[in-house]
Amino acid sequence: MTIFPPDPNLTALRLELARLRGERGWTYDELARQSGLSRRTLIEIEQGRTIGSLATWHTLAHALGVPLEHLFGTLCEGHQPPGE
Repeated sequence: MTIFPPDPNLTALRLELARLRGERGWTYDELARQSGLSRRTLIEIEQGRTIGSLATWHTLAHALGVPLEHLFGTLCEGHQPPGE
C-alpha cells in the first residue's frame, strides 16, 4: 500500500510571503526591486494564481532576509512535518 503525504499548505506559504512583505512595509514594487523578480510574478504568487519555482522562492527568501526553511516550513502548517 502506498501512503501519500498530506497536501502542502500553499495558502500558508502565500500568507507568510504577504506577512513578511507587509512587516517590512514593502509594496509589490519594493519587493520586486529587492528581489529582481517582476511585480506581476509577485502578485500572481501572493494571489495564488501561480506557485512559483524553487528558484523564485530562493530569491524571495534572500530578498526578505529569511532562511528558505522558514518559508517552506509553512507548507506543513496543519499537519505533522516528517521526522517529528
